[in-house]
Amino acid sequence: MKNILTVIFILIFSTSAYANKNKNKNTWDYPLTVYEGWVVKGSADHYKFKSDLREDKNVLKEFKKNKDTGIISYLLFENDKIVIDVADIPKKVSSGEYIIDGLLPSHSMGKSLVSYVTGHAICEGYIDSINVKLNDWPLIKNTLYQDAVLLDLLNMKGGDQKWVGERRNVGSDNRIKGVKPEENVNVIGLEKVMNRYLKGTEKSKLIYNYSALTTNVIMNYVKFKAGDDWDKLLHKVFNEHVKVKNSVQFQKSNRKYAITKFNSARYSFYANRYDYLRIAKTMMEDWHNDTCAGKYLKTIYENRIKKKDNVKDSIDVGLYTKSYGGQIHFDLFGIKKERKILGLSGFAGQNILIDLDNKRIIVISSLYRNYNWKKIVYKKIKNNS
Repeated sequence: MKNILTVIFILIFSTSAYANKNKNKNTWDYPLTVYEGWVVKGSADHYKFKSDLREDKNVLKEFKKNKDTGIISYLLFENDKIVIDVADIPKKVSSGEYIIDGLLPSHSMGKSLVSYVTGHAICEGYIDSINVKLNDWPLIKNTLYQDAVLLDLLNMKGGDQKWVGERRNVGSDNRIKGVKPEENVNVIGLEKVMNRYLKGTEKSKLIYNYSALTTNVIMNYVKFKAGDDWDKLLHKVFNEHVKVKNSVQFQKSNRKYAITKFNSARYSFYANRYDYLRIAKTMMEDWHNDTCAGKYLKTIYENRIKKKDNVKDSIDVGLYTKSYGGQIHFDLFGIKKERKILGLSGFAGQNILIDLDNKRIIVISSLYRNYNWKKIVYKKIKNNS
């Protein structure tokens, strides 16, 4: 009986499976005032959206009670126009952090953006293909990742489930086995993780294991391969290709935990609400125009795998999808398999859904995931109305 109660407790309080109903809890990301980042400036040639706005009673209902629902931004883009645009962004969030220049955190949506940058790195020739092994990277030598194939990591199959990820640490994708929570993989940086905690480890069976560390390995490998061109690569993706209007940035890990001068990249991304839409729109155009980045997106889609962290509960695209590939969620429950929808999902209710077939995009930012996802996201995508 005790074991059954323990399982029930874990399921109820797992941040992966259920909405965070504590609006006073810090659901903001690692604050910009503490963590430095690689900043990409906006483009003077940014895309200028057209609008044909309509009211939506279900969306407005969620905003009317957003002290409970947590939603602070909602955008619906279709027919080359923004048709729903509602926002109530506070100057200060519950954790006491101020929102700087309208920049909103991606949380784990940033994992998908790391993948997008990886695709561009392949297109620019820094990396040969998604099938390369990472055995040319000294930082991961003599760890479980040293012979990893990039595609496996993109699909969250790092063989790392004994040490990190949600299979090992229920409710958190950023913990390391036996390490105190405040020294998670996003805070202390990759160099310390590899040298202090994973040296001498061996990979396990390659199974799906959702993990923050896996993404940070990918990101820092791309940074390693780009070398002195790392900033140039980020500029090419977001300034020249996406053409964001405002500055965006990926964060660095906390320097106080660094062993040397190595700057460890982490997937946490910040952008203005409209720039998230610009990124999503560009990904959609890449797909349809069959650009090099579009071919990369199609390749990771074709190589997606079945995942086991779904709960078949309509609260988030990350949980209500059957497949995962290239750090993106695919195959929504209840929607015909041939419909191609990219799902980006982040902690506390951050969601981007890109309906490639109908050229529709929904972008949501939230302080906590209590809004009615089924009504204002899933049904709109499913019914295309």
